[in-house]
Amino acid sequence: MQNTRLAKLLEFLGSEPNDPFILYALATEYNSLNDHENAFSYYLKLVNEHPDYVGTYYHLGKLYEQVGQKDRGIEIYQQGMAAARAKRDMHALSELQGAYNSAAGLDFEDD
Repeated sequence: MQNTRLAKLLEFLGSEPNDPFILYALATEYNSLNDHENAFSYYLKLVNEHPDYVGTYYHLGKLYEQVGQKDRGIEIYQQGMAAARAKRDMHALSELQGAYNSAAGLDFEDD
């Protein structure tokens, strides 16, 4: 089933190579398949080409943490918090702040 989903997403990408939702879906699918190389590739493409696609930052930060690069994950959460503030996306900001606090070992929430 996952291979079918991946094939369909790649087909969509062929039609809409710059669609951030498709890029995000591909990154997420590769991440679920533990294909970190491709997951990183698509998440980083999103951060570079669609920096206002705020959902990317949480998952990219978590992926960095998963592969033992916590400091890089913290940096990504910080970038994401800035992007979420710029979009006034308080829900995303709250999630990113929680992930940041957890990764940074903080036991309190910023005001």
